[in-house]
Amino acid sequence: MINPPPWMTLIIFVSMLGLCFWMWRKLFLERDSAPEGSAATLEEMAEAQKVLQDQLAQSQKMQAVGLLAGGIAHDFNNLLTAISGFCDLLLLRHRAGDPSFADIMQIRQNANRGANLVRQLLAFSRQQTLQPKAHDLTDVLSDISHLLRRLIGENIKLELQHGRDLGLVFIDLGQMEQVLVNLVVNARDAMPMGGDLTLRTFVENVLSPRRIGNETMAAGEWMAIEVADTGSGMPPEVLARIFDPFFTTKEVGKGTGLGLSTAFGIIKQSGGYLQVTSEVGKGTSFMIFLPRYEGAAPVKESVIPKAEDTTGSGTILLVEDEDAVRNFAARALKHKGYEVIEADSGVTGLEAFKSTDKKISLMISDVVMPEMDGPTLYGHLIKVRPDLRVIFVSGYTEERLKPLLGDTSNPNIHFLTKPFSLAQLTALVKEILG
Repeated sequence: MINPPPWMTLIIFVSMLGLCFWMWRKLFLERDSAPEGSAATLEEMAEAQKVLQDQLAQSQKMQAVGLLAGGIAHDFNNLLTAISGFCDLLLLRHRAGDPSFADIMQIRQNANRGANLVRQLLAFSRQQTLQPKAHDLTDVLSDISHLLRRLIGENIKLELQHGRDLGLVFIDLGQMEQVLVNLVVNARDAMPMGGDLTLRTFVENVLSPRRIGNETMAAGEWMAIEVADTGSGMPPEVLARIFDPFFTTKEVGKGTGLGLSTAFGIIKQSGGYLQVTSEVGKGTSFMIFLPRYEGAAPVKESVIPKAEDTTGSGTILLVEDEDAVRNFAARALKHKGYEVIEADSGVTGLEAFKSTDKKISLMISDVVMPEMDGPTLYGHLIKVRPDLRVIFVSGYTEERLKPLLGDTSNPNIHFLTKPFSLAQLTALVKEILG
């Protein structure tokens, strides 16, 4: 039995390059029973297919650039750890009045600038280390408002609108503040002659899955922040590239092109979405959507000053395949009174552990190494020394390394992100060993 019209036919086209394209063709009967094709339907389907292809291409491009940025950032973290570390060692032998002191500090400061750039790359590629905690969204906006007012200048009117019954969000406060600063600076630059800037918080009830860019936001209750300006707005061709790293419409030297891509990465890594709408001559709106946090309200912790004396004793097994990083770390630890056994790989680290007659107090190991990675080495060592403590160091985030690290809730396992300074390294060792 033949189904009544209209009839739908799936047509698949294969190009010379092997690419597949598909569209539906609808056939229906006119009064004279002659089948006619619906050109409008074909055009609509072809347009829908083009939209899907564009979305896929954009998603693949962002993923590829993210992977590239993450790899570059990892390599630069090793370089910056060595540069900053050896500067710290030099500063130990120079006083503030020495002629070389200012030169060393200049190198150190530029290394810090490089580290900030790396953090932005990692933020875009969603590979940075976040330290999320529960925060009230209204408090977040209120606490940073004084800084935002100074950023925008006197010719821009800032209005804050706080929503009611806002829930908690689980975010890294410092990174979220960076997102807001980036969005506000972008809005300020779009209003050189002045204008209105509105920041508001509210609860967005999404009744059905919502398409945002190339992704779909699930239905449910989302905590939202809107940053809206009355600036120049953006044409579609600019809007399509707004989150691409290093893309900027500003003059040379006025921007890195990483501000919005950084914001995009931070929001995505926080489990949220960043949506932008813009109209030339009317302004731009950025909407941040964050999942509601169902945990307990935050408890303010008392601030306990850390001890300045980071000297100690004990034997440390240092395993790092980057020579410069290993040399710096070894010298820093020896300067603080520790005995250091060095190894340039997981294999030599295992051999050093087996051959020494000293009791290893702590192992400091890179995570990703050829032949044998840090977690595998640690797995071998705790078979002999179940109580052995370890600091894993890496330019990658703890979250990304979870498949390698395993159970990071173990109190004997600690993590230090590259690039790290002499002070950060020795303070963590002191905290662990006492």
